[in-house]
Amino acid sequence: MKTFPMFLQMAGRRVVIVGGGEQAAQKTRLMLKTEATITVISDALDDELAALAAVGRITQKRGAIIAQDFGDSALVFVATGCPGADGALHALAKTAGATVNVVDQPALCDVITPSIVDRDPVVVAIGTEGTAPVLARQIKTQVEQMLEPELGALASLAGRLRASAAQHLGPRARRDLWRWVFGDAPRRAHARGAQRETAHMIKKAIATGDFGQETGGSVALVGAGPGAKDLITLRGVQRLQEADVIYYDRLVDPEILELARRDAERIYVGKRPGCHSWPQEKITQTVVAAAKGGARVVRLKCGDPGIFARGLEEIEALRAADIPVEIVPGVTAASGVAAASGQTLTERDEIDTLVLTTGHVSEGCAVPEVLRTLTPGTCVALYMAVRAAPQISAYLSTRHAPHAIDVTIVAHAQTDAQIVTSCDIASLPATLVAHGITDTATLLLKLRRSVRHCQQAQKTAGHHRSGSGSAVIPIHLGR
Repeated sequence: MKTFPMFLQMAGRRVVIVGGGEQAAQKTRLMLKTEATITVISDALDDELAALAAVGRITQKRGAIIAQDFGDSALVFVATGCPGADGALHALAKTAGATVNVVDQPALCDVITPSIVDRDPVVVAIGTEGTAPVLARQIKTQVEQMLEPELGALASLAGRLRASAAQHLGPRARRDLWRWVFGDAPRRAHARGAQRETAHMIKKAIATGDFGQETGGSVALVGAGPGAKDLITLRGVQRLQEADVIYYDRLVDPEILELARRDAERIYVGKRPGCHSWPQEKITQTVVAAAKGGARVVRLKCGDPGIFARGLEEIEALRAADIPVEIVPGVTAASGVAAASGQTLTERDEIDTLVLTTGHVSEGCAVPEVLRTLTPGTCVALYMAVRAAPQISAYLSTRHAPHAIDVTIVAHAQTDAQIVTSCDIASLPATLVAHGITDTATLLLKLRRSVRHCQQAQKTAGHHRSGSGSAVIPIHLGR
């Protein structure tokens, strides 16, 4: 970020606006929404500003402008409409140490005015660092439609009741209360205009502690998706925002953790094939202990928690301890790598069987059993199979024609470090070596039904093949 979003305390503070025309009037309208005192410096004011000055909403200053005019101000807007005058006034205001915004001159702005959605005291500010004001306005329109007009009044009611809630409820119960207020019956009642009913509902909940809140700990096994943070599901984001503690793996994008509550505890458990920073048994025991202590726990796993993620071991331990557990599915690696390489996992009349399997078993690397009976019409997604690639290549090369099986390799899928390449089955080990791919990769093997397609694939591979027998596909993530 080139600019940092922040809300300024404005009550009782001084704002200076230089200019008496429409630009100055626009900034004045904006500042009138706050509790600041407003001084407009200009010998002449347009009708709107003159009317505000006449009723005491703003103070007009006439005459020569000096540096002291900008002293002790929270914010200065320079809006004369004359670029030369604006530049000179900017320099004068800076000598007084003011924070300055010069209208339509981003290079002279210490601060940039965002597009604002006002549901006072709920305020949403949208900025594009001056690059795309039209986009900011479009986003503003969408947010305006999302937030009901009286939402600010509900937030104000909650603010007035915070002290009472703190007196009657503990920290966990308070979080549950406000989640219920803003996400359940009170908000719906308030939105339809039943303000008295809403207030009574919330007060009763505070007094009785009865609003359907969970009292014990719980665990959500959340799939973080195959790489990029925007591939996590909306439900996954909700669970992160509710969590007291988050246990996350090595392959989880650190930016996903920014979606969690700021005060949630984050614990890295660093699992990786063959080299666990935390043994699985320790992870399971720690998760169970945290939930027994009353915490809402998220166990954040790359991809989908139900696919090659040892999720069942954790689920069984949690159920044995009588701890509520929820599985939040995620985008699995097979879907992520197929999308990254611009292909589908099934194809009409060509691929009607999809197999997800792994080349890594408890005894080490092995050729998956399904490859021993591989039949046309099958796509096999191989997880954790890089180390087994030499055995897989040797086995399949003796049973199928060199170009009968299309191989796609995707390493670090859906991240900025993504590598996508293709080859035939015989050159699989050499291709991995050539691209420095040693662990975090998924292999897609496709044995199509059509001989015609295999012949075409052979011609294509021969045309694009490099010295290692691979064809590299340029991919742009657009992130």
